[in-house]
Amino acid sequence: RIYNLACPASPVHYQFDPVQTTKTSVHGAINMLGLAKRLGATILQASTSEVYGDPAVHPQPEEYWGNVNPIGPRACYDEGKRCAETLFFDYHRQHRLPIKVVRIFNTYGPRMHPDDGRVVSNFIVQALKGDPITIYGDGTQTRSFCYVDDLIEGFVRFMDSDPAIPGPLNIGNPAEFTMLELAELVIRKTDSASPIVHRPLPADDPRQRRPDITRAKDLLGWEPTVALEDGLERTIRYFRDRFFA
Repeated sequence: RIYNLACPASPVHYQFDPVQTTKTSVHGAINMLGLAKRLGATILQASTSEVYGDPAVHPQPEEYWGNVNPIGPRACYDEGKRCAETLFFDYHRQHRLPIKVVRIFNTYGPRMHPDDGRVVSNFIVQALKGDPITIYGDGTQTRSFCYVDDLIEGFVRFMDSDPAIPGPLNIGNPAEFTMLELAELVIRKTDSASPIVHRPLPADDPRQRRPDITRAKDLLGWEPTVALEDGLERTIRYFRDRFFA
């Protein structure tokens, strides 16, 4: 069994070298699919909710083809992951390779890098430092946050499931929060005095993001068990003990 999770996953990192980001997704998929084919291994691709782009359908089911700008600053990641899915399904059809394709929605938890660049780690680090918490746009855009333990449980259950079911499969938490709600929750959980500041919204930033996990529930009996408040407490404790002790 092979789990392919290779790719920077936050805009700060995947936009730093966009050509390399696309290569990681596309060339990386080709290399790993070739390896799986030679070994006769089942391979799981860590795809992303970003394949849905700025969605016109809400919540997002696996049948939705997405609304992605193919030439925008996020395209290196969005289209790289979409192309990787294409390669996985073509290997599946052409070479009968057993595959599993998972579409990950926002995930967080302990051991995130403090400079990861994703919203949960950004807010926690800013709050613990007492720095202003940066919200892009008016803060009404939404995300759904899945605790890492729940995500990995979904991965393992899907890998153990019927080989005839390749996916794609949404794995994420359907509880939806605005960026303002997340910022206020982090401030409260860290007992921080950080103010909230607003910056211009980046290009092609999705307005809404929430998974339809009906398929995961039906197929795997899976759904998230860790509420955002509980997961944030564990994650804040890690950051406080590791970087602010």
